[in-house]
Amino acid sequence: MKRRSGLLLCMLLGCLHLAAADSPVTQQWNFRVFLDDKEIGRHSFSLQKSADLTRVTSTARFDVKVLFINAYQYTHDDQELWREDCLTSMAARTNDNGKLLSVRAVEQAAGIKVITEKQQLDLSGCVMSFAYWNPVMLRQTRLLNAQTGEYEPVTIQALGTTTLRAVGKEWSARQYKLTGRKLQIDLWYSPDGQWLALESTTENGRRLRYVLS
Repeated sequence: MKRRSGLLLCMLLGCLHLAAADSPVTQQWNFRVFLDDKEIGRHSFSLQKSADLTRVTSTARFDVKVLFINAYQYTHDDQELWREDCLTSMAARTNDNGKLLSVRAVEQAAGIKVITEKQQLDLSGCVMSFAYWNPVMLRQTRLLNAQTGEYEPVTIQALGTTTLRAVGKEWSARQYKLTGRKLQIDLWYSPDGQWLALESTTENGRRLRYVLS
């Protein structure tokens, strides 16, 4: 599994439910992650919402073994703070098979400043990361990559409705395709906007899947 496939592993989230605006809400999602038909690890998410602020914590651990030998390892930890649909801060650290990466974003007057080992970017307006938990993301043309710190141009296309099995039931799911310079990701959502599934293809032609458990 090539290192570039790690870029696909740092991006995921789930679904929101309604609650009183003045009381914090904590939600958790646990995804089993498969490379082809072999389970390689887990990716978990925690969302805490209070008033107009949302805090998201993401933790991924992957271990690809060949003949019981660790051939590829990946870890990713990310904490993000959102005000309504706009990202206000990010603190992400990634170990992509020995390559260490960090991305930090801080709020400023006109948007956010993104800081990596290689560069600093001043991004104006309402910036979103690959926040699949928020269907507003599906209307974006650029998204911030929490692994690389790049503000990536993307195209997101609606593909219609299909039947999907997730968390033990059948869903009439809306399918979307997200395309970037090095990304092609299929996404599925329930009719009320809950994120249900993701599938992509790595550079070496293998199938990467997130299965909600």
